[in-house]
Amino acid sequence: MVYLTRVEHFNAAHKLYNPAWTPEKNDEMFGKCANENWHGHNYELFVTVKGDPHPDTGFVMDVKRLSILIKEQVLEKVDARLAECVDLKFFCGHSFEEIAVLRNVSERTVRRDWEKARLLLNGLIDQED
Repeated sequence: MVYLTRVEHFNAAHKLYNPAWTPEKNDEMFGKCANENWHGHNYELFVTVKGDPHPDTGFVMDVKRLSILIKEQVLEKVDARLAECVDLKFFCGHSFEEIAVLRNVSERTVRRDWEKARLLLNGLIDQED
C-alpha cells in the first residue's frame, strides 16, 4: 500500500462588521477582521490517496489528475461565502441571526450557505471512508 499526498493552496477573505455599530465598536469587537477592505487567510489543503502502484507506471494516481480533481471537486465549490459561514458558525459560535447581521444578508441566506457547506464537507468526509 502506497500513500500519495497532494497539497493545494487557496485564499479566502472575510469582513466582520455590524452596520448598527460605530467603526470603533466594530474594531474593538472584531479587530483586524473589521477592516473595511476585508481580511484574508491563506490555507493549505492536504489530500491523501492510497492504493497499490500501477504495474506499468508505478503510480498510485497521476498527480496532475489529482490536482485537477481537487480544483474541480473542492476548491471551485468552496467559495468565500461558504468558508465565511463555516468560520462564523462553527469556529466563532455565532448564531444564524448574528451571522446574517454581520454579513448584511438574510438569515435564510445564511442557513442556505450553512447547509451547502455542511453537505459539501460531509460528502468529502464520506469519500475518505
